Amino acid sequence: MSDIKKVVLAYSGGLDTSVILKWLQDVYGCEVVTFTADIGQGEELEPARAKATAAGIKEIYIDDLREEFARDFVFPMFRANTIYEGEYLLGTSIARPLIAKRLIEIANETGADAVSHGATGKGNDQVRFELGAYALRPDIKIIAPWREWDLNSRQKLLDYAEQHGISVEMKKGKTSPYSMDANSLHISYEGRILENPWTEPEEDMWRWTVSPENAPDQATYVELTYQNGDIVAIDDVPHTPHQVMEKLNKIAGANGVGRLDIVENRYVGMKSRGCYETPAGTVMLKAHRAIESLTLDREVAHLKDELMPRYASLIYNGYWWSPERAMLQTMIDASQVNVNGKVRVKLYKGNVIVVGRASETNSLFDENIATFEEDGGAYNQKDAEGFIKLNALRMRIAAKKGR
Repeated sequence: MSDIKKVVLAYSGGLDTSVILKWLQDVYGCEVVTFTADIGQGEELEPARAKATAAGIKEIYIDDLREEFARDFVFPMFRANTIYEGEYLLGTSIARPLIAKRLIEIANETGADAVSHGATGKGNDQVRFELGAYALRPDIKIIAPWREWDLNSRQKLLDYAEQHGISVEMKKGKTSPYSMDANSLHISYEGRILENPWTEPEEDMWRWTVSPENAPDQATYVELTYQNGDIVAIDDVPHTPHQVMEKLNKIAGANGVGRLDIVENRYVGMKSRGCYETPAGTVMLKAHRAIESLTLDREVAHLKDELMPRYASLIYNGYWWSPERAMLQTMIDASQVNVNGKVRVKLYKGNVIVVGRASETNSLFDENIATFEEDGGAYNQKDAEGFIKLNALRMRIAAKKGR
């Protein structure tokens, strides 16, 4: 790819991408455009601009994508109650299609030949970034330094940074920092002692949540208002999607909600141990299922549950921009038309407990039918006998045949 003259780099200003910026300049001899996305990681992004400027970068993009991220990616995902392998709320996965989208937009705006990222050759992110890039611009060229260079450890990266005068935050002596990724949905941790799945994480690793043991002794109640499957208000105060996540992260994190320690199956084939903090997402998943339990038809709800693992895998594996994900999204969104109402949750020492749900216009719960008291003839209990016998017919026939 010696014909590359300009490349757009997904640039955080951290260790990996700071090294990549210098490496691209030295190895490819090309002009580098940096793109830094604010997707709610809660960090000051101007230092990234300063570092890029110091490296001689002339075109620097720092974009506030927090609302777009929440509105167009996170909220649609949560309409499906999406969870990967029964536990992971896909905090890293769902951010990658947005970053890929913006990378391609900037490449088109600046006339760049290629895009570049800091994902390793062992991880999922390389797949997510590149599938998204190819889906949005089929002829784009991609530079993935981790698949080319020999700087194949974090210590080598630190040594390279030191040799070239690149500043590195969170450097602790000769020890590499955790590999971390943050956005308004979650923060993830990998590496160091976490590479041993038997080792318990250090308490000072966690940033967004207090430990359940140290959470308040009094429960916090939160009331969430839903419209078409999305939270639109907290305690009757209207919030935008990003504001919803920002507030729930603070409230739930203060109550020890949202910690996760898992070993997951990466798309590239290996198992990986990671720790995650997803306070808002943990509340959102629980509450959304609660409002759906009241407003969704049984078979619609069950069909969604059957399709969800497939939808989750598509996001985890990087197929957000695929036609099959778009098709599933259309179906999921159609199911949310009547998912309107309120859910009340209690947050207490790491737990999210649903204690109330209501929908004035769309509830399918009929107290007259469900009651254990007199129902005024709304339900004829004798009808259950024929229902049971018809459903038992095949098993009775098999039993008579000795099968």
